[in-house]
Amino acid sequence: MDLGLAAKVAIVTGSSRGIGRGIATRLVEEGADVVFCARGAEALESAVAAAGGPGRAHGVVADVSTQDGAAMVVDAAVSTFGGLDVVVANVGGSGARTVDEMDAEDLEDVLGRNLFPALHVTRAALPVLRRRGGGVIGLIASIWGREGGGSPSYNVAKAAEVSLAKAIANDLAKDRIRVFSVAPGSTLFAGGSWERRQREDPEGIAAFVERELPWGRFGTVDEVADVVTFLVSERASWVVGTCVTVDGGQSRSF
Repeated sequence: MDLGLAAKVAIVTGSSRGIGRGIATRLVEEGADVVFCARGAEALESAVAAAGGPGRAHGVVADVSTQDGAAMVVDAAVSTFGGLDVVVANVGGSGARTVDEMDAEDLEDVLGRNLFPALHVTRAALPVLRRRGGGVIGLIASIWGREGGGSPSYNVAKAAEVSLAKAIANDLAKDRIRVFSVAPGSTLFAGGSWERRQREDPEGIAAFVERELPWGRFGTVDEVADVVTFLVSERASWVVGTCVTVDGGQSRSF
């Protein structure tokens, strides 16, 4: 199946490791020119160097939790590859594990690491996408944005991302800009939180896997990246405003 991504220009934020790196790498393999973005230079350089395919990879060190950082990434796509067609907002992070530990500062911090990076990069990209005649915006949320189960502030932030995608999708349809969100389940990758927890508490995590994951294992980066790559392609042209769950049956919501 030809996904029609050859020569498309994409931005993937938070793409030095994990799901973001997997998405950006897969897009390069499909022929897209991709701007990788992260705050850490060393890991970013490694991700860019390892990406191989007919598409090209370019790295930008930027903090997209700020408007200036988001604008820098969009400007890099235009100056390096001549435009922009696809935006994948992947930056995220969790916070306090209980309501007693969660306060306004914690909630503001977690919103600042999830919702606002997605908002900043979306707003920075809109003028370029409109000049281009359309495009695609995908927000990487979580199953904990669709139901309870994560830490309180993370639940709120990821629910806000799912809501944001739905709220702006119909408005941007007139500009031929397609918006959706994706809700991955528990995904294991090097340097991620599940790897750390597995190392610190192997018995507890084994029990979690048996209890919560119907397939008896964590999801993989490639499994999420493959779905996102399809969703940003022309083959998913009628997927608008919805949240697509990629979790191996982990979540309980309909």
